[in-house]
Formats: sequence, C-alpha cells, structure tokens
Amino acid sequence: MFRRLWNNVPMHMDWNLFVTALGLALVLEGLPYALFAEKLPAVLATLARRGAPSLRIMGLAAIGAGVLLVWLARG
Repeated sequence: MFRRLWNNVPMHMDWNLFVTALGLALVLEGLPYALFAEKLPAVLATLARRGAPSLRIMGLAAIGAGVLLVWLARG
C-alpha cells in the first residue's frame, strides 16, 4: 500500500548536503571536548545529577531550536 503512494514521488538525495551537515554536526559535537577539556568532567557530573525530566526538556529545547534554524534557513 505505501509503495503505491510513494512510487510517483521523485526522490533525490543530495549526498553532498547530507555529508556536509553530518560533518558540521561532528565539528559542533567535538568543540566542547577540544575547547573545554579541563572543565568538561565537572559539567558532565552536574548533568549526571540532574533528573531525566530536566535532561529531556533540555534535549527537546535543542531539537526545537535546531528545527527552527533549519526552517528559517531553508524556508
């Protein structure tokens, strides 16, 4: 059933854009470890003491900000 729905939709994967976005995500993930290596264990310990609801809210806020940025940039 789903195959019939998607047969007529042209699908083109822009691999250059995908790899660029993945590379940028890895750069952003690695920056705190490279720039703040001495302070990072204390920050991670503080995060470990927070409860799951607090971490979930921070994660959802980051996702929302990311979606908003992509929407504004690609809009």
